[in-house]
Amino acid sequence: MKLLQIPVANLEQRIKEELQENPALEEGGEDEPEEYDTEDKEETAEDLDDEEVAEKEEDISIDEYLDEEDVPDYKTSANNSSPDDERRERPVTSSGSFQDQLLAQLYQLELNDREYHIAEQLIGSFDDDGYLRRDLNAIVDDLAFSQNITVAEQELIDVLEKIQALEPAGIGARTLQECLMLQLDRKHASRESVLLAWKILEEYMEEFSKKHYDKIKDSLKVTDEELKDAVKEILKLNPRPGNTMHEGQRSSQHIIPDFLMTNSDGKLELTLNSRNAPELKISRDYKEMLDHYSKDKKSKESKQAITFVKQKLDSAKWFIDSIKQRQHTLFEVMKTIMDYQYEFFLEGDQRKLKKMVLRDIAEKVGMDISTVSRVANSKYVQTHFGTYLLKTFFSEGLQTESGEEVSSKEVKQILSDCIAAEDKKEPLTDEALTKILKEKGYNIARRTVAKYREMLDIPVARMRKGL
Repeated sequence: MKLLQIPVANLEQRIKEELQENPALEEGGEDEPEEYDTEDKEETAEDLDDEEVAEKEEDISIDEYLDEEDVPDYKTSANNSSPDDERRERPVTSSGSFQDQLLAQLYQLELNDREYHIAEQLIGSFDDDGYLRRDLNAIVDDLAFSQNITVAEQELIDVLEKIQALEPAGIGARTLQECLMLQLDRKHASRESVLLAWKILEEYMEEFSKKHYDKIKDSLKVTDEELKDAVKEILKLNPRPGNTMHEGQRSSQHIIPDFLMTNSDGKLELTLNSRNAPELKISRDYKEMLDHYSKDKKSKESKQAITFVKQKLDSAKWFIDSIKQRQHTLFEVMKTIMDYQYEFFLEGDQRKLKKMVLRDIAEKVGMDISTVSRVANSKYVQTHFGTYLLKTFFSEGLQTESGEEVSSKEVKQILSDCIAAEDKKEPLTDEALTKILKEKGYNIARRTVAKYREMLDIPVARMRKGL
């Protein structure tokens, strides 16, 4: 189950770890299957030349892995995790961390040693969005306890203001309002639109966030065009400046698909990514070592050696079998999904995506729902129209007025299209969207429309209102 959870991008590293830990496991094509039951080893050991075995031992000495105090792994290992526990792998990037990139810019500031240590502490307190949301008093305490630096809150603010001059603009802000105003500071203040934008953020931040444009216009006595230009200036700003630095890291994390699907003249063909099918085999040297030590089962050293080698061989065989089972499970689940959504995969048309839940695939493939879930939640397929996470093909179903069952994804696509084409001065409410869907034959409640809209990360009509 843990191997099944690992995406193909991380499988190679997992295999390397196993190869390093278990010398009985080797890369390469599988040899002819052999049993290595210790009960039969006395007969097969007679066929071995003692000098040949001795040479093998020079290359792989049991003493390197075993001494009198060693105990086989299976006697000391403790499995405190459930078989259902998921092993979540995180992609690794070569870029420095968010804090590292900011620290690299500190040389631009004229800081003494004390200020530099304060700056390091402040940058270490920034969140991923680039904000300083920690209480300043807490940072004062951190500096006192961790670095023995006694600092007043005002001194902390002075250093923070210097950091805020670094790139990107808006970094180190404590609120959204401060973040946006820091960015406006770097624009040409002589422009009327920038001056008005500053005034809106400084005095009418709440009204702006709620899009109460009429109230702002009346209070500032400005025209629609002037307000529109000022709002454009604000909308150009980045509310999450820390993300600018993370984008470079994310760009190096390309998705490696677990499956490759091709469309050959209307016929779909599915293959596993070759990195899903590594060549592994059990070490012949270790098999022969087991034969050799089985000759003398009376001595303590031989018994320990037999136990050790047998455990390594069993572990290698288990790992190879698990990889094969992983490949089989992945292919069977994806093949069933492809057959179920065949019309969709031919063209990539969301309207042809059928209602499909985990149980549908689990029943067809004859596996547990949790197994299908592991595959769907962590594996990608590359198609001729893009690369997708498998779980995106699963959705609940709805019935049209004619009784036809359709995927909820189809309804979401219609919602997205309607909202994209709406008049931003009069955006469509959930009630209006519900009416449009009913006119198209989708009998759906308003609360369901609201749920789908939220799942699409689309705000309510009032927050979509534009000038």
